[in-house]
Amino acid sequence: MAKLWGGRFDGKNEGWIDAFGASINFDQKMAQQDIFGSLAHVKMLAHTGIISQTDAEQITAGLLAVKDKLEAGQLTFTVENEDIHMNIETYLHQEIGAVAGKLHTARSRNDQVATDMHLYLKDTLHTVIDKIQTFRNVLVDKAEANVYTVMPGYTHLQHAQPISFGQHLLAYYNMLTRDQERFTESIKRTDLSPLGAAALAGTTFPIDREFSAKELGFANVYTNSLDAVSDRDFILEFLSNSAILMMHLSRFCEELILWCSHEFQFVELTDTFSTGSSIMPQKKNPDMAELIRGKTGRVYGNLFGLLTVMKGLPLAYNKDFQEDKEGMFDTAETILTSLDIMAGMIHTMTVHKEHMLESTEKDFSNATELADYLANKGIPFREAHEIVGKLVIDGIHKGRYLQDIPLEEYQAITPVIEADVYEKLDSFNAVKNRHSLGGTGFDQVKHQIQLAKEQLEQE
Repeated sequence: MAKLWGGRFDGKNEGWIDAFGASINFDQKMAQQDIFGSLAHVKMLAHTGIISQTDAEQITAGLLAVKDKLEAGQLTFTVENEDIHMNIETYLHQEIGAVAGKLHTARSRNDQVATDMHLYLKDTLHTVIDKIQTFRNVLVDKAEANVYTVMPGYTHLQHAQPISFGQHLLAYYNMLTRDQERFTESIKRTDLSPLGAAALAGTTFPIDREFSAKELGFANVYTNSLDAVSDRDFILEFLSNSAILMMHLSRFCEELILWCSHEFQFVELTDTFSTGSSIMPQKKNPDMAELIRGKTGRVYGNLFGLLTVMKGLPLAYNKDFQEDKEGMFDTAETILTSLDIMAGMIHTMTVHKEHMLESTEKDFSNATELADYLANKGIPFREAHEIVGKLVIDGIHKGRYLQDIPLEEYQAITPVIEADVYEKLDSFNAVKNRHSLGGTGFDQVKHQIQLAKEQLEQE
């Protein structure tokens, strides 16, 4: 069959040129959206009297027949027809004959593909938001089960102060909450209809863009036809939000990978989310966490790829826009699968509470507790800091920790230190006593959990 745009051309492209220019290998993911867009468009054409009701009914019946074949897996898309729009239109011609050609009245592939992408991404955003919320629920449940689980808190990957593992998990809950807010806010800029902008300048036909937008469930229409066909901000925003989301998941995965190691032994992932070695029988590798960490790079790449495509494009449509879809599809698939894996991985993860606590008792992470103790006794904090620092270096040389120093040695340094110092140096108490808003104290962690539950319930 001749190309639907071939009237102006004498020659014919070679097959490998067609393959290079075709997008059907990836934009077929939008087949359903393309049909939905066409159903709304033909209904608008009849509503405005641009085509007859009889023709509209025939085209609608043909589109529904094509839709049924699509859902039954009976359609084969070809490179010769370039993209999803021309493939669907070709099948429509096979169903109803020449009247199918009236469907493209007052429409271009430029506004058609933009409409498809808006529909696809709008659906995807709702799915992403649902999966983030599922993961946030898992994090809250796991945090609630670990309010009293004491672990080392880190700065510079060095033991800093004892904290509640529940609070640590809630930090990721807060990150994911911001991620969900970003995706939710981007719906407004995705929920716009470009349909009716045609190639770039609109059309001379008396179309009703608001009518077709309402049929497709869009909240608004683009008010400028040039912008409508050339805007890809909504995809860039999705890719940017996805990159931030993956950065958060990657940070969490990095910690999971460390915590699973022999050196840490803080947690153990189930066999479902682990793999073995072909040569080392003892190995249990956290491969799913590593893959999410690795796939973060491809999501970043998709964002930078489209930013680079867009940076030099004049208005309005350019063939470069064909490069906007693969990264969008790949990112959507990557983040949706990653969220499912993360939720399952954390839900089924075993926490070695005793080992976490023990790791806070064989270190100097209670040094700040001693400095605060001295400050509360009237010693200026800077002086207290120096005293404790010298005790730490002495302890390193003598192979003992702050809680191991005899009271008489403490009192030889300063008589303000009393027997209650050992209670302050206890890791569990060090966590419990941090009452400041948002801190790691158990009551504060419970408060954070309650706030999270209320937030999730409201959403």
